Amino acid sequence: MACSIAAVISAAGSSRRMGGLKKEYRTLGSNRTDADHKPLTVLGAAVLAFAASHRIQTVVISVPPHGETGELAARASLPQRLLQAAAKPRIYFVPGGKTRRISVHHALSWLSAFPGETPDFVLIHDGARPWVDRSLIERTIDAVILHKAVLPLLPLIETPKEIDGSGFVCRHLARARVGTAQTPQAFAYPEILRAHEQAAEQERASHKEYTDDAEVWGEFIGPVAVIPGSPENRKITFPEDLLTGAEGGTGV
Repeated sequence: MACSIAAVISAAGSSRRMGGLKKEYRTLGSNRTDADHKPLTVLGAAVLAFAASHRIQTVVISVPPHGETGELAARASLPQRLLQAAAKPRIYFVPGGKTRRISVHHALSWLSAFPGETPDFVLIHDGARPWVDRSLIERTIDAVILHKAVLPLLPLIETPKEIDGSGFVCRHLARARVGTAQTPQAFAYPEILRAHEQAAEQERASHKEYTDDAEVWGEFIGPVAVIPGSPENRKITFPEDLLTGAEGGTGV
């Protein structure tokens, strides 16, 4: 039986480490263009990769809740063919919150409230990862259908150490058992929505902040499976990250 699949793309942050310039709306350069030969933005490239999968019916993008970097700016940063009435997947915009977790929670809640858009599974992706490709997206979908919760993981090249509050090494970690988490992370939808509701309660009670959705799932639902990540699937954090991006076409 066919599964309904949605994607949530988180793009509501303030980009403080980019000098206040909204990183998701920056262009990737002349070598990264859409079908109309217009330069792709960071967010546009990410959304195009998900739109290339025919298994994804809906994309929900979390955007800053107000001001010129809200929905209008997000719309303007996307290839316009994605926003046409007959375009697939359907694309929606949801105001985010003050943290990434809250922004993702808003998007997940929107999916449950909007008639006909509640999926069986959801992929959650950072809008600042423009070099995600369709192959990784398809592998993530296959894995989440099998395991209910999955994330792409990159192995570490250098040996990690854990330090204590005084700045001394307190634990020598086994490199083979530690990796770097990427997105998209994918989950069974009803459970990840419930986990975010529980995480919101925990944050109110203890001021804890969750750094990614796998942590939310792991604390309130159970284990998260791992698939191989992609070295090209980097996240843009600083301005220089735009200068070291993958070469080539649209990445879809």
